Amino acid sequence: MTLAELSELLRDGENSGVEFKRDDIQPQDLAKELVALSNLRGGRILLGVEDDGTISGVVRDAVDEWVLTIARDKVRLPLIPHVQTVTDPGSGRRVSVVTVEAGYAVHAVWHHNHFSYYIRVGRQSREASPEELSRLQQQRGGFRAELRPISGASYEDLDQRRLEDYFRRVRGQDVPDQQDRAGWVQLLSATEFLVEGISEPVPCLAAIALFGRATGRYLPQSGIDAVAYPSVEKDYAAIERATLRGPLAPLMTRLGELVEPGLVDSAVAFVRRNVGVRAELVDGVRRVEIPGLPAEPVREALVNAVIHRDYLLAHTDVELGLYPDRLEIVSPGRLPNGVTVERMLAGTRAARNELLKDVMRDYGYLEHMGLGVPRKIVRGMREFNGSQPEFVVGQESLAVVLRRVPGQRR
Repeated sequence: MTLAELSELLRDGENSGVEFKRDDIQPQDLAKELVALSNLRGGRILLGVEDDGTISGVVRDAVDEWVLTIARDKVRLPLIPHVQTVTDPGSGRRVSVVTVEAGYAVHAVWHHNHFSYYIRVGRQSREASPEELSRLQQQRGGFRAELRPISGASYEDLDQRRLEDYFRRVRGQDVPDQQDRAGWVQLLSATEFLVEGISEPVPCLAAIALFGRATGRYLPQSGIDAVAYPSVEKDYAAIERATLRGPLAPLMTRLGELVEPGLVDSAVAFVRRNVGVRAELVDGVRRVEIPGLPAEPVREALVNAVIHRDYLLAHTDVELGLYPDRLEIVSPGRLPNGVTVERMLAGTRAARNELLKDVMRDYGYLEHMGLGVPRKIVRGMREFNGSQPEFVVGQESLAVVLRRVPGQRR
């Protein structure tokens, strides 16, 4: 850390990666700042600096040992920050720059025999909410949101018919008798659909999303908010509005005939009845009906939206907006596991919800090689009308835009 770099930090002020602290900070408060920065992307704590950037100076001896002791004794898992002390030539006062890297795990402050998890929000370090902590653990690979137990749910909240269809017809395996509850609990626990509860195994988030009898009750964020608009902009007026709810898994007969659609099927049907068809003559003789949008790219985009969405964003449905010139499908949540649009177009296989992905692939909704985006969406739209699908990354969303009219742009 040079004097020029220190001057720049002081001039720019506090932000999500820089915190100013007086030398008299208490050990637990320093541990809090270390944890919050590490749980974000890392950063620096400038000891001996007032909130306004004025240098008050560090007076204690062996600052590096004091900081390292706090990072070891007050933080779980322990941190190893880097400490460098710089002397301001004008005042002769010292500033200790404590640098902490982003942690590979989620860190917590250990104080009075209690763990407290902190995150950095702007210039503030504050305790994480349960939802924020779950998302942070998921990002660090220590927690899979889809395996979160659903409080208040039990085995009876899963649709027995869909479970039997999945295991018997789709997976081709023997299943316990309908009345053999213990046998079903054992099978579903072995396949991760039931997870450890307080007194007995309970359904996880993925199980309710796939096979739940009342998905809206336990997962209000698991639906699709579908609207067909009469114009190219969002409006209160609508051709049709529908809040689609229900399990992802369809119910089929043993011969593969559809009895009850899954959530994706219901959304595809919504698009189909609102895009209409146009008739064209081939060779001036044969009449051919052409749909307003091709089924395969629409289905693939919808499947990706419900499988890869962030289910920790409560009360946020997938949005389906159908306009005269385009279809927009918005999936809640940031792109998972380092995925970028470029990697998606290249066929990356990374997934946020592995169990959901595997089961929907078993049903045939997904490409086995993870190439649905380049093969089905991109290639399908080019073959249909020569348009290029758009993938728009928002702060907490990913939108897929399929053009109904080639060459037309927003």
